[in-house]
Amino acid sequence: MSDIERQKPGVRIGDPAADERRDVANEVAGRLRRRGLRLTGNETDEELVRLLEAVERFEATVERHGGDLMVDEPVEGVRPIQPDDRRFVLPRRHDHEAVEAFVNRIAEATQRAAAP
Repeated sequence: MSDIERQKPGVRIGDPAADERRDVANEVAGRLRRRGLRLTGNETDEELVRLLEAVERFEATVERHGGDLMVDEPVEGVRPIQPDDRRFVLPRRHDHEAVEAFVNRIAEATQRAAAP
C-alpha cells in the first residue's frame, strides 16, 4: 500500500469519485479566491461550500440594496480604494481565522448590508 493510500483511507489513486470531489473543491476555491478571499488550503469541501454560499448571499444582498460589487469588492486580495458604501465591502478573513467564525462574520456583514 502506498503512503497516499494510507493517508486517505477509502480513497484510492485513480478513484473517479475522489477525483471529481477534488476538481469541484478546486473550482469552488478558485471562485472564492477570485472574489478576494484568503484561503489556507486546509479548508474541507464542506467549509468551501459554506464559504461560497455565505459570499453569494452577501453579494445578492449588496446588489438588492443598490451596491456595486465591481467597486465594493476587493480585487485580488486588495482592499477597495473607495467603496460606495462600507456596508457593501465583504469582510476580509483574519490570519488563522476558522472558517465557521469567518462565515459568521460574513452573515453579520450581510445583515448590515441589508439595513437601511
